[in-house]
Amino acid sequence: MGRRPSGPRLDGDRRSAGDAPPVVPTLEMWAWQSSAACRGMASSVFFAAPDERTDAKQGREDAARRVCARCPVRDACADFALRTRESHGVWGGLTEKERARGRR
Repeated sequence: MGRRPSGPRLDGDRRSAGDAPPVVPTLEMWAWQSSAACRGMASSVFFAAPDERTDAKQGREDAARRVCARCPVRDACADFALRTRESHGVWGGLTEKERARGRR
């Protein structure tokens, strides 16, 4: 039986046999955030409240995408979310569902 990897997990250990291990973020991987258009903004623009209604979710995601559209590090943000299998929020203009479709 193989050894289970140690260290923090970002995907809730939902890997299938043969999947590459998820990327564990390091300080260097976050350096792009210092130039992000969202820096200092409320996270509620990018992440859903537990009881968020569908129409509110669409409005919030649209607002987040407008911020992302003018962001100089949009590609780095989206890439980070895809590589780390981020399962919540809008990252680099991509929603949870859009990122999940991109991984298939």
